[in-house]
Amino acid sequence: MSPRKRQDPMDAVPDAARAARVRLRAEGLTLAYDGTPVVHALDLDIEDGTVTAIIGPNGCGKSTLLRAFGRLLKPAGGQVLLDGRPVHRLPTREVAGLVGMLPQSPVAPEGLCVADLVARGRHPHQTWYRRWSREDEAAVERALRATGTLDLAERTLDELSGGQRQRAWIAMALAQETELLLLDEPTNHLDLAHQMEVLDLVLDLHRDTGRTVVLVLHDLSLAARYADRLVAMKDGRIAACGTPAEVLTEKLLREVFGLRAVVRHEERTGAPLVIPLSRHEAPRPAPARDAATDAAPPLGDPV
Repeated sequence: MSPRKRQDPMDAVPDAARAARVRLRAEGLTLAYDGTPVVHALDLDIEDGTVTAIIGPNGCGKSTLLRAFGRLLKPAGGQVLLDGRPVHRLPTREVAGLVGMLPQSPVAPEGLCVADLVARGRHPHQTWYRRWSREDEAAVERALRATGTLDLAERTLDELSGGQRQRAWIAMALAQETELLLLDEPTNHLDLAHQMEVLDLVLDLHRDTGRTVVLVLHDLSLAARYADRLVAMKDGRIAACGTPAEVLTEKLLREVFGLRAVVRHEERTGAPLVIPLSRHEAPRPAPARDAATDAAPPLGDPV
């Protein structure tokens, strides 16, 4: 998943030949809204069988790039290739059978139950001559089981917690049974525990099925913990891509995010941990030790 040629300094990524299979690729991709470019002449390969997280400050083009990968936004220049073919020349139904996408903050009709939501993931497989089948029923059940939402199947989305609701949406994307899964900020508006729950689920699905996953994330430490590869963007261009350890450096955080931070590495996994520094921050004195506490025996020890 590396760009295949050098761009300007903010796009500079080593031009290394990779043996990994690439099914999804951007070539000279320019994306625009109302004629104003948002992503500029971008080259990027998504390595098959990996979890890739796209990171960057607000407005840098992360979600726009993901929309183009999912055929939701037509390029103003260049192209997105899926299995070597321009994605925007492929029939919508064919793309939906190859790429599953969960947009940011999806909306469902009021009163829709989880089972009916997940069943919508089978729509790309329906035609005038092929209606709902046992295969569709089995695919929905597999998706519900994989996301731990089978016991929620008859409940409406309005009755669910944020984490449960997000798992239901992911189940819908899984029911498409595509090998490529695009997730736009799947942890948006979730507390930390539910963010971990959703990302644990995504990683389980990747490991169990070998799916290629591309997701947009804001939390840099979580991106480093869960992704094999990171793509850092700034102003619609690639600033860096590689392993989390290669990308998340104090220099990059300063240049891309305008963030003063210290990068440490988690002892158990080696994943980078980003510790932001406030301009008001000053070293704090170590807390005074209580002599009486020091003399007390450890909890549970005999006195």
